[in-house]
Amino acid sequence: MSRLLAIYQRELAYFYNSIVAYVVIMIFVLLGGWFFYNLLAFFNMVSIEAMQNPLAAGQLSITELVLQPLFGNLSIVMLLVMPLLTMRLLSEERRSGTAELLFTYPISDWDAILGKYFATVTVFASMLGITVVYPLLLMRYVSPEWGAILSAYLGLLLLGMAFVAMGLFFSSLSENQLVAGILTFGLALFFLIIGWVAPFVSPNVAVVVGQLSILEHFDSFSKGIIDTNDIVYYLNFSVFFLFLCSRVLESNRWRG
Repeated sequence: MSRLLAIYQRELAYFYNSIVAYVVIMIFVLLGGWFFYNLLAFFNMVSIEAMQNPLAAGQLSITELVLQPLFGNLSIVMLLVMPLLTMRLLSEERRSGTAELLFTYPISDWDAILGKYFATVTVFASMLGITVVYPLLLMRYVSPEWGAILSAYLGLLLLGMAFVAMGLFFSSLSENQLVAGILTFGLALFFLIIGWVAPFVSPNVAVVVGQLSILEHFDSFSKGIIDTNDIVYYLNFSVFFLFLCSRVLESNRWRG
């Protein structure tokens, strides 16, 4: 555990001593703020129009019209920014030659993998935590459903953990950070859009496609529904790519 913690602290220090983490956090928060502003403006416009119809005004929901679309948009923004966080995790070590030095220390592959993984998840969680300011701003005017909000944040955290695991795996495959980032983006995009083919395939295939779709599993969280099936999906997704990463490092050791 102490060795894993040492890797964790080393990686976390690198993030916060470089400009990468701050740029990624700034991009994520600014894009999230832009979506929040526009969704809130749309809600205000709809509310003004609904004032002419009291029945329709009573059916307006800040959660459905602002927060749910906001969290959905944040999940898409993550697709863009997460490869920036993960692409250097092992690629930079291999390119600079420090990977060989790192693995000469008395640490296991899993110490290195989990140390880097949890450090990146910590950076992502801090990035996600800043966006809590959006629902907090709404509290001045309405009473948002905090159960649905916390559920959506749990879904975003699990989704981010899955993206980090995938990015760490691709970072272990190449010395080129750009290649690792592109591969992470490409496969993450595939898992995001795979559900789009469901209307055009047989019912049995549609069920399989739905189970593979990252967005299908996030949809329940954004509606305030915490399903253990969705939690297990994200955890299995993360463990699977971390396992693949360990196989790559083990292969590199043998070839080295």
